[in-house]
Amino acid sequence: MDIGLERLRNMVLDMAKHSEQLVTMTIDAYRQGKDLGRQSFDWAEQFRLLQDETSELAVELMVRYQPVASDLRFVKSCMDIAYGFSRVGRYANDISRTLQVFGDLSMCDRTAVEQAGDHVKQIISLAIQAFTKRDVELARKLREMDNAVDRMYLDCLRKAAQSLQTDTRCVVSQTLIIRYFERIADHMTNIGDSVLYIVSGERSARK
Repeated sequence: MDIGLERLRNMVLDMAKHSEQLVTMTIDAYRQGKDLGRQSFDWAEQFRLLQDETSELAVELMVRYQPVASDLRFVKSCMDIAYGFSRVGRYANDISRTLQVFGDLSMCDRTAVEQAGDHVKQIISLAIQAFTKRDVELARKLREMDNAVDRMYLDCLRKAAQSLQTDTRCVVSQTLIIRYFERIADHMTNIGDSVLYIVSGERSARK
């Protein structure tokens, strides 16, 4: 059982590491005006397969060993956490497709997107630490950081509504990309909730 739990943990951490790398590459592509093409779709598919493998192992452990208490919570939560990290692949692909549609955005002020992207990278890193250490306080902090990304997205929406005299391509593309970052942050917050559930059995990291 212990070997299986360690293998499950390592599979989740592998997805987490790739999530960090993927967001970094996506932000770099935005900064450089780079078309990731088919690569972004392949990433999303790879994450989906990793999620499936993690879920299959989790189900196998539950059927074979019938874990209880914290072990059961850990196994069940790993399925939810793997799903959260798999969504990073999906949203990274969505961002890549947005860049393809809008083309050259070098004339745009990229500050808001870069700030949101860097903030999301911090959230992913914090989610990994919370999961690795089973740290409830870090899990609670994820929700505060998620709120900051929410505010960035709402600010972008307000600017979009007032964009009649600006380059619409810049505003719309920014809004879409930050929306995808906002969704990634939401999933990282859910991972924080899963950490709290593993440790205490509570379902939400809300104070």
